[in-house]
Order: sequence, then structure tokens, then C-alpha cells
Amino acid sequence: MSKTIIQLDQIDVTFEQKKHQVQAVQDVTIHINQGDIYGIVGYSGAGKSTLVRVINLLQVPSAGKITIDGDVIYDQKEVLSSKDLRAKRREIGMIFQHFNLMAQSTVAQNVAFALKHSGLSKEEKAAKVANLLDLVGLSDRAENYPAQLSGGQKQRVAIARALANDPKILISDESTSALDPKTTKQILALLKELNEKLGLTIVLITHEMQIVKDIANRVAVMQNGRLIEEGSVLDIFSHPKETLTQDFIKTATGIEEALGKMVKQDVVEYLPQGSRLVLLKYAGTVTDEPMLNAIHERFNVKANILFANIEILDDTPVGEMIVILSGTDEGVHQATQALQVAGVSVDVLKEGDSL
Repeated sequence: MSKTIIQLDQIDVTFEQKKHQVQAVQDVTIHINQGDIYGIVGYSGAGKSTLVRVINLLQVPSAGKITIDGDVIYDQKEVLSSKDLRAKRREIGMIFQHFNLMAQSTVAQNVAFALKHSGLSKEEKAAKVANLLDLVGLSDRAENYPAQLSGGQKQRVAIARALANDPKILISDESTSALDPKTTKQILALLKELNEKLGLTIVLITHEMQIVKDIANRVAVMQNGRLIEEGSVLDIFSHPKETLTQDFIKTATGIEEALGKMVKQDVVEYLPQGSRLVLLKYAGTVTDEPMLNAIHERFNVKANILFANIEILDDTPVGEMIVILSGTDEGVHQATQALQVAGVSVDVLKEGDSL
């Protein structure tokens, strides 16, 4: 069983603004295990970036307790000394949306800057920088300047710099928001590779559930400074409880966009009597079963598939379909029940001759 490396317990962060208080984070408790890729999702102003800055005390909380790799670094009664806090911060790397590279320094110099107080010799620093650039695929760019790099390459430099002091934790604060979709996937693949190769614990801050879906194994959803839902990516995507989480997932899976287009089609707009437009969700071994063939054979119900998507989340296949089920009223009713018994979630979106 993995040990807990980050414990945030009952964290509050309150700011004073123009003679009134703003609660940016309210009573949030999150425990993150070593080796997790942990996504924290929320819209702008949700408090997610403020919460993550608490991890290394870049933001001091108003209340709560912070434990990093077994060491309490804050609990209101005592705070680490400046020396001990500096040492602890070296265990936590950070990458950001806008890279924060020094324009007048080469790629190698940007990475080496993080080793300024490392105690390594000049030769050792050079060797470490070379290894880090090799790790992120930039060995041939060591003498280039940031202006000569693409956005994805700049973020790779920032990642190499964040890894310079061999951190146990890497915090990614909207680090792919400035990148195009193809480059975003490449950076996420690199983070996944570093997680597996180095045993790195990664905390991802994002407003895109798609990014969480691609590489995270656990996810927390924040709204108005509060944690509203938390769990494995598989559980959250299969059984989202909160409306905000459901909205995020609809966007990430493409189901929302698909539904918007389908309702304008004649086959949906003029759905015949006895037909149902349904959203089917299923996970695990259910995805291996010929479900729609089975209901046709048993209940003489035809299935017109309008949209289908299947993905692998946390090594488990997860699928969803938008389907028109057609047959007798009784047959469609029995087919719907049979699907539910088989472990398929059935959401009736529209019934024939209904508005």
C-alpha cells in the first residue's frame, strides 16, 4: 500500500480585500499518495491554485495542518524554521503556464540556475544538466535561448529545471494551458513517463477534465473554495455526483457537443412512438459484452447508435453511447431493465412523441 506523501487537513485561506474577507479556500482536506498523478479541477476562482501553493507554503493558510512526506510543515502552533522549510521546498518542484524562463540565459543555464545552492561542483552541475535535458528530450537544445524554442520545448526546459533538485513532488499549475492540443498531449505523456520512471508524485491543477482523464489516477473537483467531490478517475467519470463534475465530464467526453447536434436531427426530433433516446454508460467487463445484440434477440428491440465512445481510464475500459431503442413499449421497457441489470447506466433523454 502506497504511503501518503501530501496531507492537507482542514485548510482555510482567507484574504483581506477592501475591508472585507475573501475565503479563497474553505475547510479542504486532501490526502495524496506517493506515486499518484492527482488532478485538481475547477473553473477560475475555484481556489485550486491557492490550495496548491499551500503545499510548499508559498501561501500560508489561515487554518489547518500541512504534512509533507511525514513531516508537519505547518499546523498554526508551529512552522518549520526557514532553513528546514528551504530544504523541504527542494523536495517540491513547480511548473507553470508561462514557463518563467530567463530570456538572456541558454537552456542549459536556465536548468543550472536551480542548482545554484546545491553544493555540486561545476562539473557535477554540467553532468546533471545534461542528464536532465536528455530526460526531457532536449539534449540538442542546450545552447539555444528561450526565444529559439517552441512552447512545448520551453515547457520541457521548465520541467527539467523543476526536477534539478530531485524532488519527490511535482506541481503542475495549468502548465499546458498555453499549448496547442498536440503539444499538450506530448507534455502530458512526458509527465506520465516521469511519474513512472522516477516514482514522481504529480499534482495537476487544471480547468480541463480532459487533461485529468488523460493521465491522472485520482481527481478532486473544487468550486468556490470548497472541495465538492474526490475519488479515483474511474469512479468520478463513471459515477459523478455533483452537477459541476457532470458538466466537466460531458465536455471532456464530447457527449455534450454530440447531444447538441443530435437534437436537431429528424430521427431525434421526430422520435416515433415506442422509441427512447437513451444515454448508456458502462465500465469494466461490461464493455466486452454484445449488449445491443442481446436485447435485439431477447426483446426484438432495435438499437440505432448515434454516438459511441470508449476509453481506458486507470486501466479499465469505460464507454458511453447515445442510442435510439425502438420496439414495442413493453419490449423497450424490458430491454432498458435488462441493460441496467447487466451493469449499464441508462439515462432516458427522450421518449417517442414526447417533447
